Amino acid sequence: MNPLHIIIQREYLTRVRKKSFIIMTFLMPLLFVALSFIPLWLSTLNQGGVKKIAVIDNTGIYAPLFKSNQNYEFQVIDESQKEEYSKRIGDELFGILHITRNLSQYPKSVSILTEKQPPAELQSMIEKTLSEKVVQQRLDALTASSDFNEEAVAEVRAIVEADNQVKLSTMKWSSDGSISESSTDMASVLGFVFTFVIYVFILMYGNMVMQSVLEEKKSRIVEVMVSSVKPVNMLIGKIVGIGLVGITQIIMWGVLIGVFSVMMLPFVTPGAADLEAASMMAPAMSGFDTSNIYTMLISIDWIEVVVFFILFFIGGYVLYASVFAMFASAVDSEEDTAQFMTPVTLIIVFAFMAGIYSVQNPDGPLAFWSSLIPFTSPIVMMMRIPFGVPVWEKLLSIVLLYGTFILISMLAAKIYRVGILMYGKKPSIKEMIKWVKYK
Repeated sequence: MNPLHIIIQREYLTRVRKKSFIIMTFLMPLLFVALSFIPLWLSTLNQGGVKKIAVIDNTGIYAPLFKSNQNYEFQVIDESQKEEYSKRIGDELFGILHITRNLSQYPKSVSILTEKQPPAELQSMIEKTLSEKVVQQRLDALTASSDFNEEAVAEVRAIVEADNQVKLSTMKWSSDGSISESSTDMASVLGFVFTFVIYVFILMYGNMVMQSVLEEKKSRIVEVMVSSVKPVNMLIGKIVGIGLVGITQIIMWGVLIGVFSVMMLPFVTPGAADLEAASMMAPAMSGFDTSNIYTMLISIDWIEVVVFFILFFIGGYVLYASVFAMFASAVDSEEDTAQFMTPVTLIIVFAFMAGIYSVQNPDGPLAFWSSLIPFTSPIVMMMRIPFGVPVWEKLLSIVLLYGTFILISMLAAKIYRVGILMYGKKPSIKEMIKWVKYK
């Protein structure tokens, strides 16, 4: 038999006959579909009760359009009752929707007052409902006064095809009675940025920890190092050192982005002469009102966001870095890490997708439970915090995350001290559990 044929046959059959290959071949399509659709399905589920929204319509035109459903209950009230109902916001009442003028002439004369940022799903539903009515109003007015020439037909087409006929303003109500302007768009962007940073950081620097452990083990330099340094100290030093590299990089990114933004601000801040051009560009900006960026930014509780970002950032990195280092110490090459790292990577990807879908329903079961489970909370919770999360949920999430990473770090240290000196054997999970029991 041709030697080349023998080598090809051996390399192929050796890998195809592995249990891990067979399992992942049949399981991966299922996992892919599950990661794509299960978070989306869970994000559509409502958490517990129905959100009650009071509607004040000074025109009397639009209030009947809002019908209660399984997620939202609309109640029409008079403007004289606004102050009374405002005191109920955050308890039995989710918010107050207020329409002040005819939206076909003043499309921004609608706002919603809530304690937390309203979900993107709710904002989209309100804007769509009102926009459809506004389109009908404009068409009725046009057909009643026009002879329907070519110019009129073009105007009708423009009205029907126009996006964002109505723009909902979001107002935030505080327990002290103060009201400030907020932005669901800004909360979504901010949450996505912080979520993406943690997601990328965990994957990038967790993998760096794994590569560092493998490199030292393959070069046998670790045998010399353990003669003078305890394995536990080596593990801690490696995780902390690489983590500081990542933090340094993120700080530099933040500083540079801030500097570049300040430098560009004079070129993008609209003056009086630019307001008309800015309004013309608004439809192309998907409803994101750039003229109110400053107001949107100051509506965010930056101290809360930054503090919790640091806490979840550290907790998530240490948790996953310990897992990466633990599995890397148990194998001899990058190829052997696949059986351990694939499930871990899938969990991280699931957390990221759950975070993205949580924008539509920040209080739903997917967002709630994913922000409490330690392996997903660092990513998902940062998506929810800009929308407003009860203090007890944030504190419970932090306690569970740090308690879990301490436990995982202790287990990782015990496996690491044995695994870094093991060669020529591919351990199973059962074998690694035995290493934990070694004295």
